[in-house]
Amino acid sequence: MTQSTDQPAAHPRLLALSLLALGVVFGDIGTSPLYAMRECFHGSHAIAATQANVLGILSLIFWSLWVVISLKYLVFILRADNRGEGGILALSVLVAQVKPKAWLGLLGLFGAALLYSDGMITPAITVLGAVEGLEVALPALKPFVQPAAVCILIGVFLVQRHGTAKVGAWFGPVTLVWFVAIAALGLAEIVRAPGVLASLNPVWGARFLLANGWHGFLVLGAVFLVVTGGEALYADIGHFGVRPIRWVWFAVVLPALMLNYLGQGALILRDPGAVANPFFGLAPDWARYPLVALATAAAVIASQALITGAFSLTMQAVQLGYSPRLAIRHTSASTIGQIFVPMVNRALMVACIALVLGFGSSSRLAAAYGVSITSTMLITTVLFYVIARWKWGWNPWVAGLLTGLFLAVDLAFLAANFTKILHGGWFPLLVAGAVFALMWSWRSGRASLAETMRERSVPLDLLIEDVRQTRPARVPGTAIFMSGHPTGVPSALLHNLKHNKVLHERVVLLNVRTEEVPHVPPAERATIEPLESGFCRISLRFGFMDEPDVPHALAGIDAPCFRFEPQQTSYFLGRETILCAPRKGLSRIPQHLFAWMSQNARDATAFFGLPPGSVVELGARVQV
Repeated sequence: MTQSTDQPAAHPRLLALSLLALGVVFGDIGTSPLYAMRECFHGSHAIAATQANVLGILSLIFWSLWVVISLKYLVFILRADNRGEGGILALSVLVAQVKPKAWLGLLGLFGAALLYSDGMITPAITVLGAVEGLEVALPALKPFVQPAAVCILIGVFLVQRHGTAKVGAWFGPVTLVWFVAIAALGLAEIVRAPGVLASLNPVWGARFLLANGWHGFLVLGAVFLVVTGGEALYADIGHFGVRPIRWVWFAVVLPALMLNYLGQGALILRDPGAVANPFFGLAPDWARYPLVALATAAAVIASQALITGAFSLTMQAVQLGYSPRLAIRHTSASTIGQIFVPMVNRALMVACIALVLGFGSSSRLAAAYGVSITSTMLITTVLFYVIARWKWGWNPWVAGLLTGLFLAVDLAFLAANFTKILHGGWFPLLVAGAVFALMWSWRSGRASLAETMRERSVPLDLLIEDVRQTRPARVPGTAIFMSGHPTGVPSALLHNLKHNKVLHERVVLLNVRTEEVPHVPPAERATIEPLESGFCRISLRFGFMDEPDVPHALAGIDAPCFRFEPQQTSYFLGRETILCAPRKGLSRIPQHLFAWMSQNARDATAFFGLPPGSVVELGARVQV
């Protein structure tokens, strides 16, 4: 990851990264004004637009942004990075290092699964919410809202292959115009009704909850929509760094959001009929169509934060052993965290289009929105306590009080959103459950397969002794046998020796493993162990955000027992065909899921960057 420094020469770099971050990271939370206030007064749990209610809801919005985003995420959670990488999987890795409890690992894994459902709903609801502005400007355009939203979403996902940097370069200036515009619209209305500023007093929020009881509590589900981009800020720090994200939030995004929400509140106080769509009601008639166009562009940008977050999450899942190998393309030569995952991109596109067509409006989608994000935020808070207490060494009272504040807010929002389950909230939970089942099946399946291969493995000293006694034919060149077991003998070597009865002059037993850190420095990449009879063991270490380019790593090795000669090197890989059989520790459904994923995993040759013409695959049938 590229981070800015405090040196003066770094300021242009910081400004450039800040503009890119504005276009990629803040689109989600920046487009919440399109629907958040409307859902409070016009949604499924709408409340009367009285002065006390308007000021109370604005107070809740203001303090939610400060406590959840400014304090929890920007000040504390963003500190819990794993060597520059963020997101709930990176946080789970940190937790496992200081508190290796199985239930904490499963909790983090489920939180990661929830983010995928969020990545499906966010583009759909933001684009729909923006295009629905056409109905405000001209009701006759209502039949064209859904088709227009689908076309826009297709365009959003088609441009992803160009990479985060290029996308951010396009989106950054547009997002800056968006925040300036919504701030100006809100400020103009505040001038007409300055009394709305009284809502900054938290007493109004407390009065609202006490006066409205259960109904007021349910409205928290709509208030939560203003903070839905919090996890995206954390997940995307690997793309830009912490400093640009913090700087942009406090200097640009937070002031613009608050001015707009206060302006919408002032408009509702002046004209209660504006609750049907207070955001577009802020604009004068002549500005409605330009605002719809700008809002649509901003909605497209809003999708970017969760899409890039899903890409980063997928790469981490692959490297940490929670997902099969997938095609992952690096789109920047200078910032390693900028990637594109074609399969995830296609899956998100299909899901978003289905949601637009299935739910039909942003109000209906709002019922499904929030359940997954509140659950993820709650899990993040629990994992943060472990980091603060046992990694940073905080006093238990300090860690407990701060975490208790965050938990109180998270639990209130979660409880309010759980009332939406029957009205669409089931969808993100269903998606998260399916993703969790796939990741857990892959993890447990790989563990079962590794156990089976260890049972079949032959001790290396016995193999070398057998080679010394039987003296098989040796041919020129180097044979690299890749194995997932760091000390055993690769099955491909045993099959080759058994069936071909030949060995190369130099035999390398290569193990590639992923460390629980984002990046491993090249100087620490390789470990070499010379053995007898022309054998050599090499271990390559990569971080979970590194691209495992094996030939490039081997070319950097300078050792007496190994000299990398690409033209005289062959790579031998084992390809296992998974057969499902009853086995202790792995039930039937995960077995079949694991077998299916194994068949559809990305080819190891491409994943490790091996030259296809130098690869020999030897198959084996393995029961798990």
